Amino acid sequence: MPNTIEEKIWKLGFGYMRLPSKDGATDQELVNRMADKYIESGGNYFDAAFVYEGAEVALRESVIKRHPREKVHIATKLNINHLETPEQMAEQFKISIDRLGADYIDFYLLHGIGPRVGENIDKLGAWDFLADLKAKGLIRHMGFSFHGPAEDLERLLGKYPQAEFCQLQINYYDWHNKDIDSRRLYEIARKYDVPVIVMEPVRGGLLASASSPVAKLLNEANPKVSLASWALRYAAQLEGVLVTLSGMSTMEQLNDNLDTIKDFKPLSEEEMAVIDKAVGILNAVPRVECTACRYCVKECPSEIPIPTLIEIYNDYLIHNNATNLLRTYRLWTRGIGKACDCTGCRACEGSCPQNLEIAETLAKVSALFD
Repeated sequence: MPNTIEEKIWKLGFGYMRLPSKDGATDQELVNRMADKYIESGGNYFDAAFVYEGAEVALRESVIKRHPREKVHIATKLNINHLETPEQMAEQFKISIDRLGADYIDFYLLHGIGPRVGENIDKLGAWDFLADLKAKGLIRHMGFSFHGPAEDLERLLGKYPQAEFCQLQINYYDWHNKDIDSRRLYEIARKYDVPVIVMEPVRGGLLASASSPVAKLLNEANPKVSLASWALRYAAQLEGVLVTLSGMSTMEQLNDNLDTIKDFKPLSEEEMAVIDKAVGILNAVPRVECTACRYCVKECPSEIPIPTLIEIYNDYLIHNNATNLLRTYRLWTRGIGKACDCTGCRACEGSCPQNLEIAETLAKVSALFD
């Protein structure tokens, strides 16, 4: 039976992962003005998460306190990665509700489901927990965000028909990327008739960077539009997409995305050909050939998430932008080993099937982000 979501949701969602900051804290005044402009333009979907630092509180202050609750859809996420008991899920949900100052959450997601996190779903009874919240009117829709291989997504959607939607990383660079494989993920969601929420359509801003090796190509193809608009249109045009999230940090980014969505046009055949050329340019950039087998992680005494940090470093090599990756680096190293924690013991290198010089790569990562 097809999953259906009745609510009318605007094509552009406002992601609260990359909020503007001032003096080391969230610039709440600017966030308020951006939220106002977004809502005035027709926007109604706001996305946060328990682990996005300050996001749920900022959402309360900018939207829930200042706009009619029934006019907006609020999404946040339950991080089950390190939880051990059902009681911990309940505690985390209560914290999110308190931070948001909300009586209910419209879209509640199991956060970042992947190969390791997926094991916790049954152990914790996560879907039963979400179903109970829905029966009590505390959430309206339940789904999950996904980071993992296509075969895992197929297994998840086949095993858990409770999922009313899934959130996937989709952008023109990752469409054929062997590590992300956005196209296959999207096709699996369509096979199960599960609505898709798109995350990272501009890949954390990397596809909108003036320093990108494809900036010249895209600007020459159409000097009247932004680099970000190419990426946003690519994702938003896909059938079955419920909403496309954008983590906007400035009023300029917001206005540009609003212009793209308000006058939305799918990419033409000629524009798709330009995108194909752009992907070819990005794929030609040399990178560290890590297969994310994770053998190295088991050997690391500092508990450094080595494949993840190599992936971030590859993004730097490909897109030539460290600034946009800093927040991602900090998110993935919160509470565990950073690149600077590498002792140079090289235990990881002895277990690497690719014979990578991991210690040298971590030193380069540390120089960029620590």
